[in-house]
Amino acid sequence: MKILLLVCTLCATCVLAACGAAAQPVANASVSTVAPVATPVYDPEALETATFAGGCFWSMQRMLDEVPGVITTTVGYMGDDNWPNPTYAQVAAEITEHAESVQVVYDSTQISYANLLDAFWHDIDPVAVDQQFCDRGSSYRAAIFYHDAEQQRLAEASKQVLAALGRFDEPIATEIVAASTFYPAEEYHQKFYLKNPDHYAAYRAGCGRDERLAVIWGTE
Repeated sequence: MKILLLVCTLCATCVLAACGAAAQPVANASVSTVAPVATPVYDPEALETATFAGGCFWSMQRMLDEVPGVITTTVGYMGDDNWPNPTYAQVAAEITEHAESVQVVYDSTQISYANLLDAFWHDIDPVAVDQQFCDRGSSYRAAIFYHDAEQQRLAEASKQVLAALGRFDEPIATEIVAASTFYPAEEYHQKFYLKNPDHYAAYRAGCGRDERLAVIWGTE
């Protein structure tokens, strides 16, 4: 019996240790309610858009939601205009070339794009190729999708600075590419860490994201 329980526990951990695993809504299941979040005060004329891919979009959204100056975040898919309106199942199966992404609307008077880049770098493994932490496949690749020439310049400069630090033995694998069409993900993925906190906590613990980030960045 103890062996059976151990096997069941390990299986459950493996299922949860994958972004999106077992996350689809179930008919007649209870629905978690999320308390309304106050919209930050912002200057409508200073709003700009940024898009990042950094592995599981649940975790990237959680991090970016905590950055002062970020007004809204939306999880979705970017990187393959040859496959419009992809579903999570299609992206996760690697039959498209999309990456799980987060699109950010931010107030440029409160936070600069350079500071957003810094937050992004410190929440990923920059040398990982086609994966982030426990999530593997090109849909989990890290990428900065620039929306204009200035974002491209800043992104490339930040990547060069990171490479010059000598912190990594491998080359920086994070892509810097022009933004393409952003397709919002299914509603059940939006703010998943708030809607399903227990599921998200189990996934994050099993994925080893925090442990790897601590090795890479320490207390920075």
